[in-house]
Amino acid sequence: MMRRNRLESLTTWKSPALSSDALFAPRRFARRLMLLSAVALTLNGCQTLIEQSYQPSVSPSSNPQIVDEVQKNDPRAAMGAREHPRIVASYGGEYKDAKTERLVARIAGALTAVSENPSQSYRITILNSPAINAFALPGGYLYVTRGLLALANDASEVAAVLSHEMGHVTANHGIERQKREEAEVIASRVVAEVLSSDIAGKQALARGKLRLAAFSRQQELQADVIGVRMLGEAGYDPYSAARFLDSMAAYSRFMSVDPEADQSLDFLSSHPNSAQRIELARTHARAFGQEGSVGDKGRDYYLDGIDGLLYGDSPEEGYVRGQTFLHGGLGIRFDVPPDFHIDNKVEAVMATGPNDIAVRFDGVADNQNQSLTNYISSGWVTGLDPSTIQPVTINGMEAATARASADRWDFDVTVIRNNSQIFRFLTAVPKGSDALEPTANVLRASFRRMTPAEAASLKPLRIRVVTVRPGENISTLAARMMGTDRKLDLFKLINALPTGAAVSPGDRVKIIAE
Repeated sequence: MMRRNRLESLTTWKSPALSSDALFAPRRFARRLMLLSAVALTLNGCQTLIEQSYQPSVSPSSNPQIVDEVQKNDPRAAMGAREHPRIVASYGGEYKDAKTERLVARIAGALTAVSENPSQSYRITILNSPAINAFALPGGYLYVTRGLLALANDASEVAAVLSHEMGHVTANHGIERQKREEAEVIASRVVAEVLSSDIAGKQALARGKLRLAAFSRQQELQADVIGVRMLGEAGYDPYSAARFLDSMAAYSRFMSVDPEADQSLDFLSSHPNSAQRIELARTHARAFGQEGSVGDKGRDYYLDGIDGLLYGDSPEEGYVRGQTFLHGGLGIRFDVPPDFHIDNKVEAVMATGPNDIAVRFDGVADNQNQSLTNYISSGWVTGLDPSTIQPVTINGMEAATARASADRWDFDVTVIRNNSQIFRFLTAVPKGSDALEPTANVLRASFRRMTPAEAASLKPLRIRVVTVRPGENISTLAARMMGTDRKLDLFKLINALPTGAAVSPGDRVKIIAE
C-alpha cells in the first residue's frame, strides 16, 4: 500500500463519511461521493491525457449545444445524461475559462469531422480538477480535467486523447462495459452493505468498481487505432498519441512515492501495458508518414490557450505550500515536520514522513457544541485509551488530545474547536516508535488561525508560459517553480524534457507560479 494512502485503511478512524458537515463541503464532499457512487464512470473510465488539436477551418460554435440537446433522440445518451451531473459535481464543477474552452472546442470540432460517425455530436466538459483524467460516457459526453490540459504540451497531444475517447463512444464500448457492471452488481452491493462504515471497505469497493469500469484491453487498443487514424486524417501529428503516452508514463513515475506501492488505483492501471501501447501507436502512425515530417502539432496556439490555467488545488480546497497546508476560506493553517510530503486528497489532507509515519487531517461541523473530551470518547476512535484523554489549549483555541492503539500502530488523536468547526488530526506511527509525540507536537504547535492579511494574500498556482531569455537554462527556469520541492523534476515533466535536454533563447516553456 502506498504510504500516502496508509491511513485510509486503518480501522482506528471510524468516521470517514463526513456528510453535509464535511470540512471541505460542498466541492470536496461531492467528489468524495463520486469515489464510491460513480468511480465506474469517472476515475476508472478511461484515464488519459488530452490536448487541443489544430484545424484552421474549424471554429467554436456561436450556438454551442447544451447537454439536453446532445443526441437527444439517441437512447444511449440517456445513460450519459443521467451520470453527467454527478460527474461534474464530483470533480469540483466545470472549469470556466473562455480561452481554454475555445481551445478544447476547436479540437473537438476538427476531430468530429473525421470521426467514425460524423453524425455523432459531443458535449465536452472541462472539469475543475487537478487530477490527470479524461473519459467518455455513452451518447457523446466527453470529459477532460484541467490537470490533464496542464500536462499536455501541444494541441496534437490533446487531440490524441480526445480522439481516443471518441473512439470509445463510436465503438459503443460504454454499453459493453455497462453489461459487465450489471453482471456483478450483487457482489458490489454486498461489499457496500458489509463494509460501508469502514475506510478499508470503501477502498475495496472503489477497487472493485475500478475493475468493472476499466475498458477491456481489446477495447483500449481498438480506441487507440481509431484515435491515431482520426489524428492523421484531421491533419494533426499522428505520432502525438505515442508522445503523450510517454508523458503519461513519466507522470505516473513522478507521482509514485513508493516503487513498491499499490498502483491499482493509478490512472494507467486500467490501460494495457504502456510500452506496448506506445509502440503500437507509433506503428499505426507510420501509415501517415515518417515521424517529424507529417501533421501539425499546434504548440504555440496551445500554449496561448493554457497560459494562466489554474494548477493544483483550487481555493475552495486549500493549498499546499512546501511543508504547510493553508485554507483561506476556513482561515486555518498548519505545518508538517521536515521530510514530510503533504497530499491534499479528496477525503482528507494526508501527510507521510520517514519511517512509516502518517498524518490525516479533516474536520466536521460542531453542531452539538459538546465538550471536546466527550467528543473524542463518542465512539469514532477505535482502540482509544480513555485514561489518556485530556483537555488542552492550542494557540488560543479549545482542544483535546488522546492516545489509541490498533494492530501495529500507535496513534495520537488531537481535536481543535475553531468557531463552529472541529478539526481533527490523527497521527500514526509503528507501534513502539518514539516519533509519535514529536510529530504530533509539530502539528499542534503550528495549527493556528490565519490573519486576514494572510488569507487575502493566498493565491492559486497557475500555468505560466514564459519565453526563455539569453543566459537562462533549465535549472534557472526550474528555480522559478512554486508549489513543489521537486522543482527540476516537475519542470522537466510538464515540458516533456528528456534527460540531457536543453532550452534555447526564444523557446516557450511552462512554469508553475502564482
